[in-house]
Amino acid sequence: MKLNGIPHRSIARTADGAGIRILDQRRLPWEVVWVELRSTESCAAAISEMWTRGAPLLAMTGAYGLAMALAEDGSDAALDAGHARLLATRPTAINLRWALDIIREHVRPLPERDRAAAAFARADALCDEDVALNRAIGAHGLALFRELHAKNPGRPLNILTHCNAGWLATVDYGTALAPIYLAHDEGLPVHVWVDETRPRNQGALLTAFELAGHGVPHRVIADNAGGLLMRQGAVDLVIVGTDRVTANGDVCNKIGTYLKALAAHDNGVPFYVALPYTTIDRATASGEQVPIEERGGDEVAWLTGPDDAGTLRTVRVTASPAHNPAFDVTPARLVTGYITERGVLGQP
Repeated sequence: MKLNGIPHRSIARTADGAGIRILDQRRLPWEVVWVELRSTESCAAAISEMWTRGAPLLAMTGAYGLAMALAEDGSDAALDAGHARLLATRPTAINLRWALDIIREHVRPLPERDRAAAAFARADALCDEDVALNRAIGAHGLALFRELHAKNPGRPLNILTHCNAGWLATVDYGTALAPIYLAHDEGLPVHVWVDETRPRNQGALLTAFELAGHGVPHRVIADNAGGLLMRQGAVDLVIVGTDRVTANGDVCNKIGTYLKALAAHDNGVPFYVALPYTTIDRATASGEQVPIEERGGDEVAWLTGPDDAGTLRTVRVTASPAHNPAFDVTPARLVTGYITERGVLGQP
């Protein structure tokens, strides 16, 4: 990713190697603020309070957070307590548990004095692996995009996205947005319909921020506009990321994904899910068994943005109580294919 023309990853070790540096995504796109996390508790807060988000990036933040716990205390008790503390922050995203398990299993056989350094090194390697996986997802998605564009070569390929599954949700490239970036860089004409993605507006704030920075043509739409655009023939495919895919292919993703899949199915629009294999939860049979995180109602009741003077303000948009499930489940039968680092897979 590039910010002001300078390449960055969305997460990196601090100069002294003892902490990590991330973007505070709550302040985007209005302010670009990097923050340092130097303890397990600060990593847990960043995950639960959504300073950072996106299943792969949550995993990396958690992995470093567990390394920080071991830097303070290398004992088995501290290892297990740090694992439990970080795992509890976001129960739906399978990648977080995957990364925490990897770090724990990697350091368990080691002497206590060696565990922190080994955990940090393993977390560094996981970040490098994530970049390579996302680049491969992008390449496989690009091949699919070429095929779809060849059906209507006289106009841009119109893509609809939901939530944010770009480099802000991963270490770099992203999952659902990776093939979009590669297509744009190749010269394949693409246009992206960006769902605002209420209640936190990750589409309007984060995906649009990314696409604008990369120069990809796009327009933000209200969440409820997608079905009409599909019916009008203005959408060639839908592509989303995911926080978990269960053994039967059910997709757990940001609330509202299910409605997009229903509209796509009704209008014959291909619906693709982009993910690394680490997001597949083979231990869970179907989406019915996945815990759906319920977040505070304030995320629905309040909105934050700048006034005409550029001052960020938070305003209430409803006086009523709000219910805020963060995810929904899209049945496998509504998914056209899964774009992974190993290729495009069909339904299970």
